Amino acid sequence: MRPSATLPKLTPQERKPVDPCARYLLNNAKYLKYDDYLKAGFPIAKGVIEGACRHLIKDRQDGYHWG
Repeated sequence: MRPSATLPKLTPQERKPVDPCARYLLNNAKYLKYDDYLKAGFPIAKGVIEGACRHLIKDRQDGYHWG
């Protein structure tokens, strides 16, 4: 995630939301074992969440801003 923010040379303001997100994922990586959870029969809503994130990111990239 961080290289994806660095390679296109995002400004510090554009990169601002990326760093906390990357930090969160790195700090919680031990809990993000979807394959293990699926094998254990736990329900995973990642498809719904990924779909929502995809639309949110597309809206942001297309210039739509809330507020």
